[in-house]
Amino acid sequence: MSREKLIHTRYGVELVRRLAAEGDRIFTVDRARGLAPGVRLSEGYLCQALHHLTKSGWLVRLRKGLYAISSSVSGVAPVHEFEIAMALLDPAAVSHWSALHYHGLTEQVPRKVFVLTTTETSVPRARVAKASTAENGYPIGATVYQFIQVKPERFFGTQRVWVGEARVTITDPERTLLDGLSMPQYCGDFAEVLHAFGVRGANLDVERIIEYALKLDAATAKRLGWVLESQDVEPIRLERLAALPIKGYRKLDPTGQCKGPCNRRWMIQENLPGKVRL
Repeated sequence: MSREKLIHTRYGVELVRRLAAEGDRIFTVDRARGLAPGVRLSEGYLCQALHHLTKSGWLVRLRKGLYAISSSVSGVAPVHEFEIAMALLDPAAVSHWSALHYHGLTEQVPRKVFVLTTTETSVPRARVAKASTAENGYPIGATVYQFIQVKPERFFGTQRVWVGEARVTITDPERTLLDGLSMPQYCGDFAEVLHAFGVRGANLDVERIIEYALKLDAATAKRLGWVLESQDVEPIRLERLAALPIKGYRKLDPTGQCKGPCNRRWMIQENLPGKVRL
């Protein structure tokens, strides 16, 4: 047996087992380097071992210098896709369509994992350069991660939850619904966002979502006012949204066409097909 094969089959596998025993289902090369001497794996062969372990399915490469133990390794709990999202970026919060589904606000299962982060964060890029790389997302195995970047001051409205054996950050229901109003294309579509408001119904924290909206852009705040009014929220509770200054009418569905009646109270063009009831 060649030395390279020996590293892969004996020392490399022992390294994986040691990482699993230490609870490092996701780990950096530096972390592996720290454990390597204990399994008689020299510095010079560590990168080769990681390469072979990835190629043979023991490890999954997440990004440069970051790996996860494969779900096919016996005795190791699978790494949840939300847990991977947390490891890819800092700060990071599961958001948009993924958060809608987690909170039970939609029955549609997203094909991607949507992750909110800040404009100051370096997001991983797909290896194959494409003109639409940002829209296509970042693939890891069969899962694609879609990163949405916002200014640091707009990274708020999150909570910590347990998913399997990992604790992850996710946007709370009110922030998730607001993100749907501003970027419905990342939540299915605008009709799905309106449906989610209806599902949340009486459980919606009206004061919280208004406070959140006032920290975002005026167009999103005006859309929220229109939606809450349609849900028969008392007009006096909506006055802060109504009084917010805005120049010109904004589309209710930001992804839709510029047509439909204009609502002067909310400075919103109701560009929806037919009459929408919430």
